[in-house]
Amino acid sequence: MQPDEALSILKQGAAQIISEGELLAKLGLGRPLRVKLGVDPTSPDLHLGHAIILRKLRQFQDLGHQAVLIIGDFTSMIGDPSGRSATRPQLSREQVAANAETYRAQAFKILDPARTQLVANGDWLGKMGFEEVIRLNSMVTLQQMLQREDFRNRIDEGHPIHAHEIQYPIMQGWDSVMVQADVELGGTDQLFNCLVGRDLQKHEGQPQQVVLVLPILEGLDGSMKMSKSLGNYVGLTEPASEMFGKLMSISDELMERYYPLLLGKPLDKNAHPLDAKKKLAAVIVETYHSSAAAEKTLGDWNARFSEKRLGDAELPEFSSEPADAVTVVVAAYAKVFSQTKSRADARRLIEQGSIQLNGEKLRDPKAVITLERGQILRLDKTHAVRIV
Repeated sequence: MQPDEALSILKQGAAQIISEGELLAKLGLGRPLRVKLGVDPTSPDLHLGHAIILRKLRQFQDLGHQAVLIIGDFTSMIGDPSGRSATRPQLSREQVAANAETYRAQAFKILDPARTQLVANGDWLGKMGFEEVIRLNSMVTLQQMLQREDFRNRIDEGHPIHAHEIQYPIMQGWDSVMVQADVELGGTDQLFNCLVGRDLQKHEGQPQQVVLVLPILEGLDGSMKMSKSLGNYVGLTEPASEMFGKLMSISDELMERYYPLLLGKPLDKNAHPLDAKKKLAAVIVETYHSSAAAEKTLGDWNARFSEKRLGDAELPEFSSEPADAVTVVVAAYAKVFSQTKSRADARRLIEQGSIQLNGEKLRDPKAVITLERGQILRLDKTHAVRIV
């Protein structure tokens, strides 16, 4: 493929490239480019937000280039301050090591292992002596670090910035030097960190990496970015039914933004919103599970919610002692779906008629209910349980 053709493909979905001219020149070098992506294992799961960048990395691989996936086992103990209004809690080595193992397995749901170099930045950052750390810090200025918008905002709002947080972009930038990256991928919130990598490469006499950043995927709530810590995510290894159900719960407005980011094409304006949402959910399940799983979850969802045949559906099981309706609803979400619902949220769902027991709406939050084997408790549009 000619460089201009490859550039046309790689530009798709990108929020910003610094710069297109440099990327075109690198594509014309006649060798595989080293395309860097760093991921910090701050939680056990990769989610659809990570998948957007991993799929772009796979696109580079399909064009013949080498992926360099950096597991940030050292940087994750510091915590990336990008987009944060407060200091991240620091993780232990044991937490990071456990999370890193899951990241390695999940990343290869998308990446081609044969074209992936997997490294850990603790291999070089963890071995630095204090003299080397001082030398690394001398390559940047404090004014440069404080240009970051999130740092400026915290200063303006009187929130503390700890000295170790300023080290983060320097360490991420040094990763680019160590792996001799030609291109670095990241979300738009990573732009500053990636540009530090360019500066450090120039300081060390290396060709500067091209920076390609992609849009941030909003979480299921439609307001904050998708995040495990915020509970608004769809994990790549979640059960197919849970993945499907979560995507069916998003708003129509959010679906319009998910289509180009997750499927690489715009939403058909003529499609019925419910049908379009089913298609989105089915494609995502097929991508990360199988076509058989997608067909099964779609059929199951139709049986439960479209055709109102909950009795025929495969449902998770739940049991409870006699209790008021609010207590039962809160317990069902927590035990079966690992979702936290406050008593106020549960009361609101009951009062608006969302909770049904064997097809009958529960209207009184204080009413004591006794559940019997075989009954169906419907919690909302996408969650229902069978009583055992």
